[in-house]
Parts: sequence; C-alpha cells; structure tokens
Amino acid sequence: MSDQIKIEREYMTTPEAARLSGLSKNYLATLLRRGKLEGVQLARDWLVYRDSLEAYLATTRKPGPKGPRKKSMQDSNTAANEEKKTTT
Repeated sequence: MSDQIKIEREYMTTPEAARLSGLSKNYLATLLRRGKLEGVQLARDWLVYRDSLEAYLATTRKPGPKGPRKKSMQDSNTAANEEKKTTT
C-alpha cells in the first residue's frame, strides 16, 4: 500500500480486478488493506497493480469453507449426553 501511484506500473480499479480474477471487490479491498496485494487507495476507491494481482492469483491458496460445518460424531455424542443430563 502506497500513497502515490507508480506510473511505471499498470493498474486497474477493483471492479476491473474483480471481473478479471473472479474475486469480490470487498475481498480485494481486504487483501489490499492487509498488504497481500499492492495498490493505492484514492479516497474510498482502490487501484490494484496488475502485476501484484497476477502474482497473487498464481500462488496456491487453501480453499475456504463450502457451506455449514457438519457435526462430527463426537459433537453429536456430546450433545446427546447433555440432553440426557437435562431430562433426568
């Protein structure tokens, strides 16, 4: 994150970066704030450096959760035991 735009580097807006990468604008802004992507914030908008986005997309990342977590057998047994205690 820098205060000035580096003219020698190609940049794009977050909506353009979102279309190119498939990531949401909010997630891109989060990556910029955390320093995972390089860019410049102008007022409320961000400009993302193209080379930084391409480098980020080239790295392997752990996929996030794909929905609600399933209860494990141990969690189910614990819940059942707790329910038995309350009914007796």
